[in-house]
Amino acid sequence: MQILHKLSVFSIFCIIFHAIINPISVTAKPSKSFTDNDFPYFDSTLSNLYKPSLKSNSSLGKKSLIPNLNTDCSVWNRGCSEEILRIAMNPENVKWIKSMRRRIHENPELAFEEFETSLFIRQELDRMEIGYRFPLAKTGIRAMIGTGGPPFVALRADMDALPIQELVEWEHKSKNAGKMHACGHDAHVAMLIGASKILKAREKHLQGTVILLFQPAEEAGNGAKRMIGDGALVDVEAIFAVHVSHQLPTAVIGSRTGPLLAGCGFFRAVITGKRGQAGSPHQSVDPVYAASAAVISLQGIVSREANPLDSQVVSVTFFNSGDDLDVIPDRVEFGGTIRAFSNTSFYQLIKRIEEVIVDQARVFRCSATVDFFKNADKIYPPMVNDDRMYEHVKKVTTNLVGPENFRVVQPVMGAEDFSFYSEVIPAAFYYIGVMNETLGSVHSAHSPHFMIDEDVLPVGAATHAAIAERYLNDRVS
Repeated sequence: MQILHKLSVFSIFCIIFHAIINPISVTAKPSKSFTDNDFPYFDSTLSNLYKPSLKSNSSLGKKSLIPNLNTDCSVWNRGCSEEILRIAMNPENVKWIKSMRRRIHENPELAFEEFETSLFIRQELDRMEIGYRFPLAKTGIRAMIGTGGPPFVALRADMDALPIQELVEWEHKSKNAGKMHACGHDAHVAMLIGASKILKAREKHLQGTVILLFQPAEEAGNGAKRMIGDGALVDVEAIFAVHVSHQLPTAVIGSRTGPLLAGCGFFRAVITGKRGQAGSPHQSVDPVYAASAAVISLQGIVSREANPLDSQVVSVTFFNSGDDLDVIPDRVEFGGTIRAFSNTSFYQLIKRIEEVIVDQARVFRCSATVDFFKNADKIYPPMVNDDRMYEHVKKVTTNLVGPENFRVVQPVMGAEDFSFYSEVIPAAFYYIGVMNETLGSVHSAHSPHFMIDEDVLPVGAATHAAIAERYLNDRVS
């Protein structure tokens, strides 16, 4: 949380400096002021935290509290990061970005139904005079800031919500019954719109073009795959994305090189035998026996065939043979999920699962079919961070928020369709923390109690903007 304490001090000094160099502004019509009381559910944590001394030894404590408002960023320097933070932490911008997230949170929409969310985003882009192409993948948007020429770098945010009834009681609770932003995509959209404002304000510094991708259907339907098919990555040479995390303190950033998230797939098997009376099993062909043997044998694929250092998962999650207590059924259905951190391991699992089920069925005189839903967008490849893109994220974020606010995280078996982008161009995916025990922001994604610490939003916007601007800067220098 130290970054938030430091940024608060930083913002106050910037406001004072602005007032000094622009005394004429006191005669202008004052804008409405906002306090934390306007949104009592998310009480600010900043005022209760330790304020570091100006002699702080941390990276942010050593920075000038009054940035040069016209820093030359042709060669990246600390002042460039300071200017980005100054814009992000401006009180009016903080209020604005929080209000955007709350509006989206109140109106969650499921995969490929994000019509109002998409319209809201386009209205904000119009206000900022940012050009865009619409639609991609039904509700998606491809916006553009910069020179209009190469190099091109992309930032992505997902827009869809989940079919979950929100149980968090607050004034911006979901208004759509049975739908909730329980994975933080509302925050992702708000942070990318916030980054758009920063990048637009700094457009003269951009040495190339930033593409902003607002993507539908991450949770279901592989929206990324359809975005790519509709031209989202035309001319783009690198792409970055962020996801909020309840496992990291607010505004702390985490990532790793190489495998970060697993490839994910599903399977459904049908084993067919011959129906008969349970009291005369010799007159039937028992698919329950065959399916039971197959389920047990599937566990040997990972435990006896996979390298123990190459994490893989095969989990059977349902088994259905009917409910007649006196009849051996003629068929059994079962299925589950598979996970792996490399395409090689992932497709080897698919191959062996089919072999084991079909062969085990044959041993017991049954037949079997296995469906991996390859035509139903049910397969996600592993998310593997490109080494160079990861190093770029680490370099930018440690400069922006300090090395003490960057963590190397462990890979997890969750899946993300951002991996489709990473199969086309170099990519990096990273997390930004929203954990705040005081607020109750401790619940995992996909929980009806999921919530975030909104103080993360301006930091996330600044991180997006710095990653993109510095990528272009480094690319041409």
